Amino acid sequence: MTLTERTLLFSPLDYAAVLLLLIAWQWIGWRIENPAPGKRSVAVMMDEFRRCWMREMVTRQPRMFDAQVVGTMRQGSTFFASTTMIAIGGGLALLGNTERLSGVAKDLAIGSAPAMVWEVKILIVLLFLSNAFLKYVWAHRLFGYCAVLMAAVPNEPEDPQAYPRAAQAAEICVTAARSFNRALRATYFALASLAWILGPITLIIGTLLTLGVLYRREFASHSRAILLSLPPDTQT
Repeated sequence: MTLTERTLLFSPLDYAAVLLLLIAWQWIGWRIENPAPGKRSVAVMMDEFRRCWMREMVTRQPRMFDAQVVGTMRQGSTFFASTTMIAIGGGLALLGNTERLSGVAKDLAIGSAPAMVWEVKILIVLLFLSNAFLKYVWAHRLFGYCAVLMAAVPNEPEDPQAYPRAAQAAEICVTAARSFNRALRATYFALASLAWILGPITLIIGTLLTLGVLYRREFASHSRAILLSLPPDTQT
């Protein structure tokens, strides 16, 4: 089968749906990390809380609580990396059994298509999952760097290296969280891309729903309203 024949296996609507998927993925990531000054995202606000956390850590004795928080974040990235790897393995297994998938599609009245069409649709999911896996692994490693930097912060707040070291730990923590969030978004869009199995229209719907969910959580959620509100003044 020639390249032209392969491209003709997909309709213009298929190409438009995939293009929308990729644009939505890149756009929401850019908007979350580069929000308008008057409408910060939850991710950006949490970055500031991480910096505040590291400044508070300098005077906290002992620092067991801080170590536990970083350990919890490392466990989270490990869990998602392991889960993503299992999903990638399942997708690779499907690639070797597309004929059966094609038969299931016929039984469900989804339609008939050559095996290559199903392979491409599965590959799109695998690309998103692979992207997510690499970012989860990198986030895990960065959280480890953060733990080392936190351990390097002097115990005495008066030490001239205390706050600069804490600031370094904060920026590494911010970078790790950013990588973790990017991995989560890739996972969301991997789930959205599964809708392509049902056709381009469902892929468009799945993409728009995923985009809407991500936008709401970052810019219009109840948790964002809580982060924007000032803590009540309990001092008397």
